[in-house]
Amino acid sequence: MSKVLVENTEDQTHTPFLRGILTRSLQKSGLTFNQAHEIANTIRDDIDDKPQVTTVELEHLVVKHLKKANAEHSVALYENRNVPYMLQVETDNGQFAAFSPSRYRLDLESIGLTSEDALSIVDEVSAHLLRRNKPGVTSKYIAQMTYRLLRKSENLGKKVAFRWLVWRDFIHSGRPLVFLVGGTAGCGKSTIATGLASRLEIARMQSTDMLREVMRTMIPKEVEPILHKSSYSAWQELPDEIQESEDKDQRIYQGYCRQAEFLSVAIKAVIHRALHERVSVIVEGVHFHPSIIKSIMEPDDALVVPVMLAVLKRKRLQSRIKGRSTDVPQRRAERYLKHFDSIWKLQTFLLSEADQADVPIISNTDRDDVFREIMLYTIDTLAADFNKTPEQVFD
Repeated sequence: MSKVLVENTEDQTHTPFLRGILTRSLQKSGLTFNQAHEIANTIRDDIDDKPQVTTVELEHLVVKHLKKANAEHSVALYENRNVPYMLQVETDNGQFAAFSPSRYRLDLESIGLTSEDALSIVDEVSAHLLRRNKPGVTSKYIAQMTYRLLRKSENLGKKVAFRWLVWRDFIHSGRPLVFLVGGTAGCGKSTIATGLASRLEIARMQSTDMLREVMRTMIPKEVEPILHKSSYSAWQELPDEIQESEDKDQRIYQGYCRQAEFLSVAIKAVIHRALHERVSVIVEGVHFHPSIIKSIMEPDDALVVPVMLAVLKRKRLQSRIKGRSTDVPQRRAERYLKHFDSIWKLQTFLLSEADQADVPIISNTDRDDVFREIMLYTIDTLAADFNKTPEQVFD
């Protein structure tokens, strides 16, 4: 429990100083989690030897450290955090919501900006909105202003502004977005898929492993034994003639492909349901591989983005799999490590398939870089058929 009490001089109440609360408050003011957490830690150290501080004293400390961090926009937002009417944004459907610098930063990162570049734009836009000092502003106004700022930026410029234009047009088009995230065990599929869902506010996500579990309850092992194996050991249930005529590598590939074919039926059903409801969806799992994209997808106005994740160094992939036993014990890392050679060979197969099908292969070494690469590929795909003017997009 915190030893330092914060006194609210208005109602004479005392509450413990909590770094987590201050961190979240600073995030709402436009800082990244790391920035907010660092400032909260510094302030805790500043007041650690004091039994009590007032809310006014605490606010002065926060403003001091925000200015020291050159986060002027956050100073204004933090000081006005209890005045909700100041930065209300009217959306396209006429609803009002509080302007969120953190959400706006994620929007900017969605077109490939680094956190630093995104925060620079957040600074300018937030400061402008505060100077404007009107109770409401439209999301269209903010989008147009962002486009102009990006165009005139020395570091970003017209190419980045064009990406913003393309992405805003897609966001307002109502078209569903379908991400197919493939890769072998340990490459980070579920982590990346969850991050995508959070950043892009996609509510529907499906794991092919879960689909396989559902199918196992419906189809007994005696009927389809290959379905009841892992992707890297499905070859053990291949017919005898294949076992005798093919080498180990080929058996691994064929076993995997047969299991993936079964799963493609369920994957297709999940995607079609989402498209019928006009919602975006992320499907992640080892059972997505490029050769079955055409059989899964049918003509539609949805944007389909397939990506193949990879960990290109054996020792790094082994380390990631070992990490599962610490982070998620129920995944039993030992079992994966026992079959690591098969997993490695399966990754080689998947990457070869992706290369032949022109599916982007993304090396998963940094989560933010992976997200940036996926979004740049997504926007490049949209840009191929884009021919609108800024006036048409923001009209």
